[in-house]
Parts: sequence; structure tokens; C-alpha cells
Amino acid sequence: MATFMIVHGAWSAGWAWKKLRPLLRERGHEVFTPTCTGLGERAHQSGPEVGLHTHIEDMLAVLDYEDLHDVVLVGHSYGGMVATGVADRAVARLSQLVYLDAFVPADGQSVFDLIPPQARERSQAQARDEGQGWLLQPNPLPPDTAAADVEWALPRRRMQPIKAFGTPVRLSGAAQALPRTYVYCTRCGPGDVFRPFAEAARKEAGWRYFELDASHNPHITMPATLAELLHRIAAA
Repeated sequence: MATFMIVHGAWSAGWAWKKLRPLLRERGHEVFTPTCTGLGERAHQSGPEVGLHTHIEDMLAVLDYEDLHDVVLVGHSYGGMVATGVADRAVARLSQLVYLDAFVPADGQSVFDLIPPQARERSQAQARDEGQGWLLQPNPLPPDTAAADVEWALPRRRMQPIKAFGTPVRLSGAAQALPRTYVYCTRCGPGDVFRPFAEAARKEAGWRYFELDASHNPHITMPATLAELLHRIAAA
């Protein structure tokens, strides 16, 4: 069976994958859901200097210290930025790269390069006015999130250092040889920034493409369906 390492999205952390972990382990897989610096249980480590490269180093350290090989690396949302940087530097430790409703950057791109200019400007203004110049408030949870899940998740979401969105990823192209999969969540609605990556993956050679009838956090709203899909992806 496979070893999964899942890179969470912005404002989130390893805790958000609590429902999914046992479902993958029941299928015989090993699962790691590390938390990036400054978020979740590591919120006390946050600071203006924390950015994308910090989070890439976090994940590279897990691969190294846990001595992981043949890893199915999954990046969710902002985690696609991190996973892309990790894959470029640790391709020998990976078997597959999976983007779950995630950004897929090219060399030199940041999150702010991949979202509409007005969204970037709103984020920068919010950090300036409400986040001491360097923090971003969490986005709202999708409207189909169950009330119990909102009650569980909201207190655990933490503000994101804006440097994580403004830092460009640097890539050599080493990870291009990895099998890559895009999983697109189709219920994202207006303002969906992930649709262009889904459409590109559906058309370009070298990608497998799947859709989930889910909003942006299927690990919370439909973990059993996501676990089965990831199991199929790992087995292919």
C-alpha cells in the first residue's frame, strides 16, 4: 500500500485531515499530515518572515526525518504551491504528485500571481488594515459545511502570513517526470480560482484528471468519497 503525505491549505493545518486519516489507514496506507510553521498547533511560531519557502522546508524535513520514500504527495489549495516546491527538490522520494483543488504554479509564480488582481489587492489591504501588515484573516468555510464541522473547524483556523502568498516558487523542472493527478472540486461556484488549473490538467498530456461533486474541503465534507478516490489514485 501507499505512503501519503498531505500538505494542507492556507489557514488550515494537520488537524483538518482528522476524518480522512483513519479511512486511508483502514485501506492499508500510511498517512502523514504535517502542519506548516505558523498554523494550527504551530501558530505560536508565526511571524512576518514565515513564507512559502518556510513551508517547503517544513515538508522536506518530514520526508527526511521520517525517511519516507515512494510517497504520494498531495497538495490541497495553497498546499499545491508547497507540494510543487517540495516535489522539485525531493523527486527521488516521491511516486506521485496529486493536486486536490490546488494551485499548480510554474517557476517564478506566487499565489498572488495566480489569483485575480482585485483579490490580491483585497488581501494586501486586509493585511495592512487588520493583520498588523503581515497576517491574513481566514476565508469563510464553504456554505455546505455541516454545522458541527463549522463548530469544530472555525476555532482551529489561524491567520496566514501574507508572505506565503507573495513569495514566488523556484523550480528546476525536476518533478515534471512524476505522474501527476488533478482532483477538481466542482461546487466551488463564482470566483473559483482553481478551475483554470483543472481545465489545463484535463487537456494536457501527462495528467490524470478527476472531479468530485464537492466544495473546496472534501476532507471535511465528504472524507469517505475522497479516501476512496485517493486509494484508487495510489493503486493506479
